[in-house]
Amino acid sequence: MKIPRAVVVGLCQSARMPRARNAKPLQGWYVISLRPLGQHGPLRHQATRLGARTFALSTLRLAPLPAGDSLATALRCPRVLATSPAAVRFASAQRALRARAGQEWFAPGAGTAAAWRRAGVERVHFPVRGAGAEAMLDEPLLQRLEGARVGIITAPGGRDALLEGLRARGAQLCLAPVYQRESLRPPSARLRALAALPERSALMLSSGEALASLWHSLDEAGRAALRRRPCVASSPRLAAQARELGFRMPLRASGARPEHLLAALAAHAAGIR
Repeated sequence: MKIPRAVVVGLCQSARMPRARNAKPLQGWYVISLRPLGQHGPLRHQATRLGARTFALSTLRLAPLPAGDSLATALRCPRVLATSPAAVRFASAQRALRARAGQEWFAPGAGTAAAWRRAGVERVHFPVRGAGAEAMLDEPLLQRLEGARVGIITAPGGRDALLEGLRARGAQLCLAPVYQRESLRPPSARLRALAALPERSALMLSSGEALASLWHSLDEAGRAALRRRPCVASSPRLAAQARELGFRMPLRASGARPEHLLAALAAHAAGIR
């Protein structure tokens, strides 16, 4: 289910601006956050402003990977792309990030672009509409890449569709894995609490790996309970993954940032009142 852009824009603005008392569009809702361990804060903050409570359920944790020469090589490429804000954060912990003359820097969404800027890279290309691999591959400066070297700051196993798309265009990829995702099995008590959440609770989906890790932790009853809840997906790829697992009509957000996910849920909530 694709949320009309005008509705999303208005609700994204409302997520960033103070609202009048008693005018919170997600009052009474829970949002289920699958963010990695210790990374729930931004979603919780935005959800609270819209009246929702956050049910934090980490199925992954992030750990640094020393990238050494591979990171230095990637950062020297004419085009440099980070696949997530975490990639920028872990890269900047290992080396200073500075743009060289003639380089172009890229991000799959506004969140990663903001992370580049915080790390010292001022000019960053990112999709104006949408986020993720599909939107990134529409970037005009990534269309004709025959023989071009592209540095990829990433984690092992992530953004396969993006890497395949760049290779298909003839790019020579210089991969620098700077962190890794480690699966976490939530405690049984936490999974029981998940199943017991009220009807007005929704899964915020911005990572296929996090969802897969959760799915392996759930029994069939737990999976059935989760399928009955709204699922907000940050990309067409994640919406398709959710449908394959039995979610009937995943809601589509315009991106992976908390305000995008919550705007899609708020539009849905407004429609069922």
